[in-house]
Amino acid sequence: MRTPLGQVRVFGLAGNSQSRLPNGTVAATTGTGTGSGSTPTSSRRSSHHARQIAFQRVDPLPGEEPLPPGWEVRIDSHGRKFYIDHINRQTTWTRPRAQQVPPTGQAVRRVPSISSEQREDLDRRYRSIRRTINDSSQPRVDELGGTPPIDHATPAQSSEQPAPTTSTTTSPQRNIDSSTLMQFPAIKFLTRPDLFSLIQNAQDSMAEYNRNSTLKHMLTKIRRDPQVFQRYQHNRDLVGFLNMFADPNMELPRGWEVKYDRSGKAFFINHTERRTTFIDPRLPVDVPIMQNGSLMPLMRQRSRSAGERDMPGMAPTPPPRPNNADATASSATAAVPSTYNERVVAFLKQPNIEKILSERHPTYRYDSSLKSKIAKIVKFGEPRLERLSNDVDLIVLLSMFENEIMSYVPPHLATVSKQHNSPLGSPQGSPALQRANVRVPAPYKRDFQAKLRNFHRKLENKGYGQGPGKVKLSVRRDHVLEDAYNKIMATSKKELQRSKLFISFKGEEGLDYGGPGREFFFLLSRELFNPYYGLFEYSANDTYTVQVSPMSAFVENAHEWFRFAGRVIALALIHQYLLDAFFTRPFYKALLKLGTTLSDVEAIDTEYHQSILWIKENDITDMGLDLTFSVNEEVFGQITERDLKPNGRHIPVTEKNKKDYIDRVVKWRVERGVVEQTESLVRGFYEVIDSRSVSVFDARELELVIAGIAEIDTADWRKHTEYRSGYHEMHPVVQWFWMAVERFDSERRLRLLQFVTGSSSVPYEGFAALRGSNGPRKFCIEKWGKISSLPRAHTCFNRIDLPAYNSFEMLFDKLSTAVEETSTFGIE
Repeated sequence: MRTPLGQVRVFGLAGNSQSRLPNGTVAATTGTGTGSGSTPTSSRRSSHHARQIAFQRVDPLPGEEPLPPGWEVRIDSHGRKFYIDHINRQTTWTRPRAQQVPPTGQAVRRVPSISSEQREDLDRRYRSIRRTINDSSQPRVDELGGTPPIDHATPAQSSEQPAPTTSTTTSPQRNIDSSTLMQFPAIKFLTRPDLFSLIQNAQDSMAEYNRNSTLKHMLTKIRRDPQVFQRYQHNRDLVGFLNMFADPNMELPRGWEVKYDRSGKAFFINHTERRTTFIDPRLPVDVPIMQNGSLMPLMRQRSRSAGERDMPGMAPTPPPRPNNADATASSATAAVPSTYNERVVAFLKQPNIEKILSERHPTYRYDSSLKSKIAKIVKFGEPRLERLSNDVDLIVLLSMFENEIMSYVPPHLATVSKQHNSPLGSPQGSPALQRANVRVPAPYKRDFQAKLRNFHRKLENKGYGQGPGKVKLSVRRDHVLEDAYNKIMATSKKELQRSKLFISFKGEEGLDYGGPGREFFFLLSRELFNPYYGLFEYSANDTYTVQVSPMSAFVENAHEWFRFAGRVIALALIHQYLLDAFFTRPFYKALLKLGTTLSDVEAIDTEYHQSILWIKENDITDMGLDLTFSVNEEVFGQITERDLKPNGRHIPVTEKNKKDYIDRVVKWRVERGVVEQTESLVRGFYEVIDSRSVSVFDARELELVIAGIAEIDTADWRKHTEYRSGYHEMHPVVQWFWMAVERFDSERRLRLLQFVTGSSSVPYEGFAALRGSNGPRKFCIEKWGKISSLPRAHTCFNRIDLPAYNSFEMLFDKLSTAVEETSTFGIE
């Protein structure tokens, strides 16, 4: 195969590219598939043909609970069990339960082709990182010490039914009168006065609401005029959003029935109105009422203790108040703005409203027309707001502050309530009030998920990737690298920043599986960052991360290729795609323009790191080391001496100046032979994205943003773990450790892996192939330390030192603290 990067092939490792095991698709119905669930992309290289591996079928044991219809279990080439859903054509490590899967009757089973199988795989593996993180952030159990919740699906009433269509669900000729419409569960839910409090208390819904401006617009219109619901009731975003709040454990309302279409998707029949819909009617439509009959005040979500549980559908218990406060509180409550328009006007009348609006909508300060509209609403109140109800710019602006508007309480009312110990005036009752009076701390200081949302919102506000221009990339599947290079490098910086990105594969324009962009970046990153082409190399023989290769200096037009690589990484960030590339920590620091430290050398050369660390920690006076401010390096096969500072070879290293020596030698070791190439890559990166936007992340967080989160096989992890110093697999502390891992969401598991091994990626072969300082080294748990200490990690040995804690709660708390502190603050 001709390489577009010239004639240099430094590493013949095309077949050894390390990739995470995606939760992908396996052609199990034919008995073949790609090893370990990896995608068949690399098989397109003529130099490395794919191998088809027969996955061993596993028969159920006597007395074992059978799998749901359409499922089977097989064993991959590494002896790991995985479960195949033939109906939805996907695989998972987790054993499905019968009640989780709705019956699908006579669903047609298709044997997918290699290309469709690959697309399904990539669509699941390389979905948007925002959705990956949000989906994984839900806790596995209610609280510590609890038991995992069991999902119960509502059984179908018939084996198979056609999906609801527009003609059956809505008919333009058949309008619904207002009284009937207000009885719809969806309308009851959407018109709840505390709707935005419910949204705030659910992470998934809050993330979706903040991300989707169209959804905000629909909710605003429906709350103002419920008749508008008939126009939007089949919108996919609205249906998915509403179903986030549905409780599948509840019985269906009287007159309702659930059925499933041929694809297994549930839809609901309202026999009373003779209508069908995809919106689950089991929504929380009852508003909690206080004893005095008034609505429950909005309460902010709070953290809970280990033994405390959330009760579904129940509001927080209000704090007690003196009896003589009832009358005052009632009058204050009555004066609180109740309608949406009243709340908008009250919110806009804050004295610092200009600053508040400009923080979230940067272009507001330059938009004189929008400023004039706000000023008139403040002056003339609701009548002017009603006149501007169809103004798109105003609607977009207000939708950004939907939460604050609905929870805003005027300061004078909050003051009266606070004097009488009313919950109305508490910080929990009015989160927007605190913002009006006190400057809040820097947002998202520790919350990576919220920081990521803020990052993408800022890019959106600045117009990154929003259009109206379009960049269309039509690439050949077997020449992805060349075609992408020619198109991206021929496009101006401004176009790449502002334009929407559309990807198509030549000859496949009609095959849209929902993820051509994700597939494009996956294929491109596997080729561009593969050591086979000479631009990058594996950081060491015992690791599976890559770094810029010093040998890339011999690649033709190398600096342009590195500019291209920088642009690709930036485009992936802007358009929220993941790359199949795992770099060293110094690489991410270079992207962020951060300085290097001694710990960065450990990821590149463990022995060299140990030598420098010894010099740092010991007095080198009279040691006879004869060190000078110079180093020996190999250039074209010749060993030459290079000065670390002017005339450095004649300046001896002493105890007094060794800190300067260590700083210089660390910088040289990290940047050795790759300074110019790295500068070209960073230049290409910042040609497309603003440095201030990316600077909110540290190196660890940027790694998660670029590479995403993989589904970690905890069974494989546990199987390939060893124990030391008295620990064994059945030891109570070890059992508690694995209980904690099971209860961690995907993001925390990845952070734990990063904490112990120094990398968030898993080898292609699974945990059996984890590498240490001198070759393969299993994950290790060693008994060490006092119970007052946090767990300690040795990244070069893949070992965690775990004290013998007295209880599971203590272990969970200490382990969580260690993982969070390391992930967030970069403690080495």
